[in-house]
Amino acid sequence: MKALISVDMEGISGIVHSSETNPERYDYQRGRELMTAEANAVIAGVLDAEPTADVLVADAHGTFRNLLPEQLDRRARLVRGKPRALNMLAGLDEETDAALFVGYHVRAGEGPGVLAHTMNGEILDVRVTGRAPDEEVRGTGRAPGEGVQVTAPKPGEDSRTTARSLGEIGLNAAMAGHLGVPVVLLSGDDAACAEAAALIPEAVTVPVKEALGMAAAVTLHPEEARDRLRRAAADAVSRRTEIPPLALTGPLDVEIDLASPHTIDLATLAPGVSRTAGARTVAFTAPDYGTAYRLILLLAQLATIRPA
Repeated sequence: MKALISVDMEGISGIVHSSETNPERYDYQRGRELMTAEANAVIAGVLDAEPTADVLVADAHGTFRNLLPEQLDRRARLVRGKPRALNMLAGLDEETDAALFVGYHVRAGEGPGVLAHTMNGEILDVRVTGRAPDEEVRGTGRAPGEGVQVTAPKPGEDSRTTARSLGEIGLNAAMAGHLGVPVVLLSGDDAACAEAAALIPEAVTVPVKEALGMAAAVTLHPEEARDRLRRAAADAVSRRTEIPPLALTGPLDVEIDLASPHTIDLATLAPGVSRTAGARTVAFTAPDYGTAYRLILLLAQLATIRPA
């Protein structure tokens, strides 16, 4: 059995402020220790359920160099650094049996949610056109890899009414689904857990704090959060065949709202990306979700370039 644990930072118990997630701020080291401890709890839970599992841990925050390698459970392997294929999901492939998202946060524009955003401050929204998942196929014993299908709209349908806004939770879950891998667990604040539950109702969610705002929350004690995560991870991995992957079938229409006019200018240099009638939106059509995901990652990277 192979599991990938993708670990972000904003949704870790005890963390509420960018001073705890930014390498240049005074409280970052403490944030790293909290993040590493929660990763270890989930590793332990996976191995409680599957003692011989191959466990990869993808550092999935900012620089992707946050988890403390010397403090990570030695039974797992760490994917560290950037740039890299699949970004927050590096290490994921068709042979992976389960993905677990730890320390995730709600998407930009939703909330209240602790440190809510989508990839970076330049991306305001990502909309992927498709119908809502067919509820009849959920929980019906579908084999892993077949997934829940979200199809492109019928001819004549208004894409604005059928598009679904996705943040890092949805974008990454859909990429896992593209490879036939179910997301079986997600932890973060209550808003992040609600976002995950709306996309994958069967997945196990672990709210480790209740968001009061962008930089405030009622949080569990870190040790209590780790205990809950270990138990939940074992349960989620044990039930992995009951949780369908989230699969979006193409062709897919994607719209991205960007904060900076400079970023929009750069985005239109990418083949197939065009500016829409709106002042801040670019759009493209992808033949499949894997292609869409990689182009979204590219546009997110372009958003970090500042005018000369």
